[in-house]
Amino acid sequence: MRVYVLNGPNLGRLGTRQTDIYGLMSYSELVATCQSTGTELGLDVVVRQTDAESELLGWLHAAADEVAPVVLNPGAWSHYSYAVRDACALLTAPLVEVHISNIHAREPFRHHSVVSALATGVICGLGVDGYRLALRHLAARS
Repeated sequence: MRVYVLNGPNLGRLGTRQTDIYGLMSYSELVATCQSTGTELGLDVVVRQTDAESELLGWLHAAADEVAPVVLNPGAWSHYSYAVRDACALLTAPLVEVHISNIHAREPFRHHSVVSALATGVICGLGVDGYRLALRHLAARS
């Protein structure tokens, strides 16, 4: 089963961006972690990151067309992008929303995600382990 792990803005800066919040793991290490977890679980994991909202929308549309599950960390778009929300609404396979930090323990504007109501589940505050848990959940559902 193919699973898309899609990451939004600034996630490509992992390991150097606010390490007290997001940790020291680099984005390339996150990609390797997701791919190795996928291999362990028998999943074909495709990991992507973009700072361009239109590119993320295209990836979500493609996942919807493929009926492929998605692990999505929309980053800041979580809190205000109705375009990302509407693209998520097209998905018929499971969607797991992941946030490295606990968005509910941060600034008030981060407490709400417009994507969460569409997600099969939401994992936040568990660091990069959230990605592993999301992939395990999707593998168990297949």
